[in-house]
Amino acid sequence: MSAHGTVRLPGSKSISNRVLLLAALAEGVTDVCDLLHSDDTERMLESLGKLGIGIELPGKSNLPNTHRITGCGGEFPNRHAELFLGNAGTAFRPLVAALALSGGSYEMFGGISGSPGGRMHERPIGDLVDALRQLGADIRYLANEGFPPLRISPASLAGDTVQVRGDVSSQFLTGLLMALPLTGRTVKVEVVGDLISKPYIEITLAMMRRFGVRVERNEWQSFVVFGAQRYKSPGVIFVEGDASSASYFLAAGAIGATGAEQVRVEGVGKDSVQGDVHFDEALRLMGAQITSGPNFMGASGPANGKLKAIDLDCNHIPDAAMTLAVTALFADGTTTLRNIASWRVKETDRIAAMATELRKVGATVEEGADFIRITPPAQIKHAAIDTYDDHRMAMCFSLAAFGGAGIRINDPNCVAKTFPEYFTEFAKVTQAVPVIAIDGPSASGKGTVAQRVADALGFHYLDSGALYRLLGLAAQRHGVVLEDETGLAALAGEVDIRFERGDTWLDGVKVGDELRTEEAGSAASKIAALPKVRAALLDKQRAFRRAPGLVADGRDMASVVFQDSKLKIFLTASAEARAERRYKQLKEKGMSANIAALLQDIKARDERDTQRSVAPLQQAQGASLLDTTPLNIEQAVQEVLSRYRALESR
Repeated sequence: MSAHGTVRLPGSKSISNRVLLLAALAEGVTDVCDLLHSDDTERMLESLGKLGIGIELPGKSNLPNTHRITGCGGEFPNRHAELFLGNAGTAFRPLVAALALSGGSYEMFGGISGSPGGRMHERPIGDLVDALRQLGADIRYLANEGFPPLRISPASLAGDTVQVRGDVSSQFLTGLLMALPLTGRTVKVEVVGDLISKPYIEITLAMMRRFGVRVERNEWQSFVVFGAQRYKSPGVIFVEGDASSASYFLAAGAIGATGAEQVRVEGVGKDSVQGDVHFDEALRLMGAQITSGPNFMGASGPANGKLKAIDLDCNHIPDAAMTLAVTALFADGTTTLRNIASWRVKETDRIAAMATELRKVGATVEEGADFIRITPPAQIKHAAIDTYDDHRMAMCFSLAAFGGAGIRINDPNCVAKTFPEYFTEFAKVTQAVPVIAIDGPSASGKGTVAQRVADALGFHYLDSGALYRLLGLAAQRHGVVLEDETGLAALAGEVDIRFERGDTWLDGVKVGDELRTEEAGSAASKIAALPKVRAALLDKQRAFRRAPGLVADGRDMASVVFQDSKLKIFLTASAEARAERRYKQLKEKGMSANIAALLQDIKARDERDTQRSVAPLQQAQGASLLDTTPLNIEQAVQEVLSRYRALESR
């Protein structure tokens, strides 16, 4: 798969929900432009509506894609409400703080009305509740201590100093800071422990400034929110594109864009207030080529074609760091991502989930309390990826499709939490590497034709028959008998096979004419009939699919291995013509040959290949027949090129 093109990003989730709450608390009317449309923002809008906030949806106000919010000046009209916030941490936690200090009575749940619960009831909130109680808030747990759901009663405000832990989730500090102007007093917030995800606090402070509230920051140890400040509408505010979402497309460019191509994202750039905008710096460390401006960013692969592993403290890009974990599958070496403890308390335990799913595709993974270490496999394996109802797991693992083996994303609709159109947009900037699949019987000349077609187009070449011959040779060297299906399948996963500039390499050693003997061909035919062996070699074959394209020859390239091939050819010739060609090849190499024996062997192999139960030799659906009996090699090559170019010109 390759990548190039331009994506217009949806609005930032972090900015969207902050702006909605601040607009609701402000004096005046705020036009919020380019708001993210997602489950999380829908939960915030729904809750604000229940609290009596006036909300005018797009299409009714003067500006397109604009929500008009009529603020309440810090006093919610509805003093009693039951709120259901799904799994929206950016809505739940700030709303808890605001409601706790607003003088009403409320109950807050995860999930939806009629079906409360879900992951939100497993995400800790005790540190925020403890901090609010220091200010006189009256909050009770309705189930497990330290976790939602919650009952909030009017507070008896007291105190001018509050402590909050900073090493679990920055959303606790964000919620507290945004709510403190409701007290009308000067309050100092002291952070206990090392503050994680500092860039998200920068977003909070920037948004509070836009609404007229000043916060004094003492490094990252304490914050002072001065009294007698009230939120005031800025009139119109634009939500910039989501920098976390940009990371998937920039990574796609770093992995799959070559030459002058790049993937460009618009709506966020180097001037963004979002911390995840610095994801491009991590890609640059990996060798990617990066461009950026005030409102765009772009990425393409390294000049030398290979990303390199990194060891990085990811505290400044906590969400985008997940994208790096999957990008590490395409890097040379072992990548270590540190200071990511906050992953443990997100939509799922993201460190554990990421480790589990990376292992499915063949990576070697080590995980700790606040780090993950990834060593990529020689070939990425096909796998069904579980997403744990976590939007970022689904979006991150879409990148594994660049490995060529194919990836299945279970529950892809979970991306609706932040980016409902993600897979549609991903498809726009990714293109399957074109494959020309040439299948046919033994000695039909398909290998020679395929190699020359690949050379003419500048494509990579896969001789799938050689894979089975090489496996037979490896079996001989390792003492594995051809009847040992399990042993052969295990060996297939271990051997290193490469085709480079006309040469064939097995475990680092160049292999010559021993692959073209009749004994090697016979062994390959027997091995190819074994289901476990074919399954073991499937990912290895698909890994050859790399830009700019691939020409693959074999017996089931079009029907099984590359079913989406751009051009499918079934190349054949009469048994007599094939025997004569093989006879000439052997004689030219100074090898003994008997044409009658060759003809008998070809007919026997045809019978065996067409009758086998697994991937029998047959013309695949959609494949065009090319009978080369009357053609020489050059004529056959030109015929394949002509058919391919005809498809290209459509």
